[in-house]
Amino acid sequence: MFIGEYSHTIDNKKRLSIPSKFRKELGKFSIITRGLDTCLFLYPSSEWKRVAEKLGKLPQGKADARGFVRLMLAGAMEAQLDNLGRVLVPDYLKKYAKLKKKVIIVGLYNHIEIWSEDNWKVYKQKTEKEIGDMAERLSDLGI
Repeated sequence: MFIGEYSHTIDNKKRLSIPSKFRKELGKFSIITRGLDTCLFLYPSSEWKRVAEKLGKLPQGKADARGFVRLMLAGAMEAQLDNLGRVLVPDYLKKYAKLKKKVIIVGLYNHIEIWSEDNWKVYKQKTEKEIGDMAERLSDLGI
């Protein structure tokens, strides 16, 4: 299970060090793709397979489904951890997530999110202000 928030940097060769507590569960091979809210998602390959299967079952006749599937699957790339626990972040994904040198890595149960430090701060502040209202809206889901 991935949990926690970690500050890391991307080096000059576009490599990002993954927190050591995430490396074993992530495995040698993982998948990195566009995420929601202008971040990147990093999945263990086994979890990505489940996500990709669900995406593949979305109705192709619906424009929203086609667009979402295209961005998620076409944007996906295998990310291999090197011996130092780093992954290469492709330029098109760095650009999508507006990643610079400083990034925030967030563990979210079955996947990891990679945020620009600036975008994370803005998102986190906004969400922290709304947490009570969010909890109330989610109460119908048993949360």
